[in-house]
Amino acid sequence: MLEELEVRDLGPIHHALLRPAAGMTAITGETGAGKSMLLNAIRLISGSTARPQLVSPGARESWVQGIFDAGTAGAENPVTASITGAGLPLEDEGQIFLARTMPVKGRSRAALNGRTAPRGLLQEVAGMLVTVHGQADQMRMASPARQREFLDAYAGDGPQLEAFSKAWRQYRQAQDHLEELRNQQSGAMAQADYLRESIARIDRVDPHPGEDRELKAQRDRIEHAAQISQGVMAALSALDAGQIDPDADSPSATALVERAIAALEGIGVEGVFQESAQRLRSLNADLSDLVFTLSSQLDDEGQEGDLDKINARIHDLDELTRRWGPDIDDVLAWRKKAAFELEDMDASPEKLEELQVQVEQLRGSALKAARNLSASRGKAARRLSELVDGELRSLAMSGAGLEIRVRPRQDQDMDGHGLDQIDFLFRPYPGSDLLPMGKSASGGELSRLMLALELVAAEGRTSSGSDGAGDGHNGLDCQVGDPTMTFIFDEVDAGVGGRAAVELGRRLARLAVTAQVIVVTHLPQVASWADRQFVVAKGREGGDAVETLVRQVEGEDREREIARMLAGSESTTSLKHAQELLASSRLQAR
Repeated sequence: MLEELEVRDLGPIHHALLRPAAGMTAITGETGAGKSMLLNAIRLISGSTARPQLVSPGARESWVQGIFDAGTAGAENPVTASITGAGLPLEDEGQIFLARTMPVKGRSRAALNGRTAPRGLLQEVAGMLVTVHGQADQMRMASPARQREFLDAYAGDGPQLEAFSKAWRQYRQAQDHLEELRNQQSGAMAQADYLRESIARIDRVDPHPGEDRELKAQRDRIEHAAQISQGVMAALSALDAGQIDPDADSPSATALVERAIAALEGIGVEGVFQESAQRLRSLNADLSDLVFTLSSQLDDEGQEGDLDKINARIHDLDELTRRWGPDIDDVLAWRKKAAFELEDMDASPEKLEELQVQVEQLRGSALKAARNLSASRGKAARRLSELVDGELRSLAMSGAGLEIRVRPRQDQDMDGHGLDQIDFLFRPYPGSDLLPMGKSASGGELSRLMLALELVAAEGRTSSGSDGAGDGHNGLDCQVGDPTMTFIFDEVDAGVGGRAAVELGRRLARLAVTAQVIVVTHLPQVASWADRQFVVAKGREGGDAVETLVRQVEGEDREREIARMLAGSESTTSLKHAQELLASSRLQAR
């Protein structure tokens, strides 16, 4: 929901501050007063292309900021998830700040929550917060992807869509694997031969994990056997001569330490003496373990005759590591990977046939899921078309109609979205041909068509399980039925008058029950339904320069503005009519 829009130095607007209502807001004013600049401001913070020629004369740059309420933050909130996913902070209370600075010269700058952001991120976030239905924005609705998303959301076919997507992914993965094996058969024979020869060579040597390091350590021991023996014997002689000469009568180091322990314990006084005895006992345990370790080294001395075998084995291992190393563990990892690659390369005709059968089975499952999805879409399309036609009749477009066609593609050609060719075809007046949306009507007619679509979708969301109406709606740009979403309508009242204008206002007010609505209108029968009204008018704020001023009207000021819109003046009669119109423009409980 748009909480605040601030504009500086954009066209004739030097400064404007709007705080729209949570429900319906009307923006009125005489033709040429500058209402379009407010729409340009919305488009700027929505990431549209900068147009420096719109900067106010004499100003260096334009600046626009919109403050939105995006609801509760969390992974399930796509708006806040997009912001945090881009590494930007979230403001307190769920507010989103979108800003754009457009200089006369140089590049425009975009900011999100006070941090510089790419324009694409502004487009992504704004696309989930606000939708503009105006003449300059109608081409987006011609996108088949947006029409499909609209229909799916209205149909509430999430379970069918999820089932199809899962079946489609499984089918595509199996098909890709089959194609990969077929391609490998024709172009990978040499690679397969290399892998087989390499695996056989490794297997002949039959290395074990860490064997190269172990053998090199053993070789070092053999080559330095004399130094090792001399050093170990000298150390043992000092620690425990009995380990070398059983007849030696000199006491061992551990025996001497035991004497010291006995002497300290014999004192019989607690404190430092007992603590020292305990420390010596711990030290003696380490000495005993050390003597045992060194004694075992004398028993493990390698034999000189083993050195040739060890060197030969190391040579064989080095041959492997030079090719697939740097060490034997890497060689074994390469061999394991090569075996898997070879298994795929050596796919036999039986394996290919087995995969082909699997692919056909998975395609059948995907087709079944796609047909279920098509059935749901077809039912929703008929319901949506019927309800939209009813809304169009109430919007002074009797004889106009929307036909939503859901047809299977030729040869059961599926893609990631199903089996269907979906077309939104519009007939703007009786007798005209059905043409694709965006190519068949004026900007005002298309705005009213979009209003009808959004109304039906919003009521489908709030209804309890009516036929064809689902649990949610993404609209052509964002989600209806969520009070954080904003819809802006421009030219929706073109060619409308009388009772049809009253119905148009009533339907905009109905939409505003489930979403924020902002409408730019010339009709008092539309503006009277708004919860809040702003007037855009030309004026002077010092000097002779004319600029556009934007102000909120309430109470008697609003009555005078409605009277002006009704009769062009503020006569007693027009003021009375304005009061009656405002009083009657209220939704009745349904």
